[in-house]
Amino acid sequence: MNEVRRRGPIARVFVGIWDAMNFTRRLAFNLVFFFLLLLFLVALGAGDRVKPMVGRTTLVIAPEGRLVEQYSTDAFTRTLAKAMGDDDAKEVQLRDLLRAIEAAKDDKRVERVLLRVDELEPSGYAQLREVAAALARLRASGKQVVAFGNQYGQGQYLLAAQASEVYLDPMGGMLIEGLAGYRQYYRQGLQDKLGVDVHLFKVGEYKSAAEPFILDAASPESKQADLFWMSDVWQRYLDDIAKARKLTAQQLAAGIDTLPEGIAAAGGDLARFALQQKLVDGLKTEEQVDDLMAERGVADSDAPRGFRQIDLEGYLKQVDSGLSAVDERPQVAVVVAEGEITGGEQPPGRIGGESTAALLRAARDDEKVKAVVLRVSSPGGEVFASEQIRREVVGLKEAGKPVVVSMGNVAASGGYWISMNADRIYADPSTITGSIGIFGIFPTLPRALDKIGVHTDGVSTTRFGGAFDITRKLDPDVGQVIQSVIDKGYRDFTGKVAQARKKSVEQIDEVARGRVWTGAQAKERGLVDAFGGIDAAVADVAQRAKLGKPAEYRVRYYEDGGTPFQRWFSGFAESRIGAIWLRDSDLARTLLARAVPRSADDLRFIENAMKPGQGMRVKALAYCFCGF
Repeated sequence: MNEVRRRGPIARVFVGIWDAMNFTRRLAFNLVFFFLLLLFLVALGAGDRVKPMVGRTTLVIAPEGRLVEQYSTDAFTRTLAKAMGDDDAKEVQLRDLLRAIEAAKDDKRVERVLLRVDELEPSGYAQLREVAAALARLRASGKQVVAFGNQYGQGQYLLAAQASEVYLDPMGGMLIEGLAGYRQYYRQGLQDKLGVDVHLFKVGEYKSAAEPFILDAASPESKQADLFWMSDVWQRYLDDIAKARKLTAQQLAAGIDTLPEGIAAAGGDLARFALQQKLVDGLKTEEQVDDLMAERGVADSDAPRGFRQIDLEGYLKQVDSGLSAVDERPQVAVVVAEGEITGGEQPPGRIGGESTAALLRAARDDEKVKAVVLRVSSPGGEVFASEQIRREVVGLKEAGKPVVVSMGNVAASGGYWISMNADRIYADPSTITGSIGIFGIFPTLPRALDKIGVHTDGVSTTRFGGAFDITRKLDPDVGQVIQSVIDKGYRDFTGKVAQARKKSVEQIDEVARGRVWTGAQAKERGLVDAFGGIDAAVADVAQRAKLGKPAEYRVRYYEDGGTPFQRWFSGFAESRIGAIWLRDSDLARTLLARAVPRSADDLRFIENAMKPGQGMRVKALAYCFCGF
């Protein structure tokens, strides 16, 4: 008879521990499962429904954060940042601002608009002029527009000036001071102090993007070109303000020239000075403006500021609620190309040679898409990546789908490269474009290493083996090779522009050589076809595709919508329950990442651009440091 073998005391202890761990694991798994199931059911059944909007409502347009063409983060990350109060991640899409203003113009439920733009971070005057024009149309439709701010920046004020009435806090202030473009120069620090020799290869005496690495101050050509286009933008700014405020550009310029005396006469009170200059209509506190809105509109003690209102986000939901989920109309696809142009796949807010080209290719293959608008807001970047995108523009045209480019704040250098083959190019007169030129940078470090007693030596099988090693002195023959590559890039650039714009290479070279132009100056020189914003480009390309009236086609922004889980979680986080849970839950704060990608600054771009790729020791760059 077999006896049952009993475990010893030590074995029983380990088995007990193992069973306890298994029980804990299953319990934790089940709890997480049921918790997620509960969240899913809550999101399905308790999502915020759009409540009907009543008449005599004040639309409060108070955008916060950077004004962008396209969000720089995915919907998942953006929703988390919003729910958890991350102010650094705030962004406002230009398209959202424009469609809200346009919808309010004809919406009988909107009685007036309260404009708060002192938390908006403008990035350029072309975008601002599009918004300003939309606000001017809103005001011309008979809708009252009241602007109020604690402080107005120069760009913010361009929007506020379009209002019927402009108010400023008595303790606030604003200054119109002019435009400027200054940057740091590193030659002495890099070469004399650190011993880093930076070798610049370029074509075009006005191609100044890399000057900070080889000079101690801006070259005469750079100053001449920059002042030329900057003065054009500034004069247009003065004219826009003067028109909106019923003043003259000369009055505004005189106020700037006598700024010290004027502020001293106002007792150092910037708000009072703005009132004296007729830049604002009155000085009021926020509470006084709220009382004014309640008096003119509908007082509502339950509303946040005591009057019946709807904010920008809520109003956009109202606008979108009337859209059909299934829309079988032919489509105009809008592909956004914003940021620096680099190789490979890039996240939103940057342009990838492969990722942006893939969007254009998808639009070409989509049977519902009949035409494409390429919205470009880019200072350029890598030549090869720019060429990848340009080829897809050509591919769209060859497939019978017209392409029109709408330039934003900047469409220069590589930004122009990806634009030039469009059927038509639209720009704002204050758009920054041109900068048709090529450069390359190659640093060498032997002197820097010598300062710390480090030297490079070895052997190679040919005279050029290891010639691109930055720890060795640059061989003049290698420099000749690099310059030849840059020269070829410039010939490609000007040749392709000449072919696209139906001009001779000599004619293009006259307006190229790296020189930057405003949209108005570029149109005079045949680099741009017409003035207008995104709406003008959409109307043009729809007409080319014979799509009929605006009601007969749909405008669709072609971009990555995120994974199904990201879209579901974004919807949950935007609901009232989801927002409360994410904001107040310590568990959520622990488990969810809050990192938000940021665009690299100019120096980081150059640093990344110098990294060699496969078969490319030095990259040809078409980039423009032409922002403010």
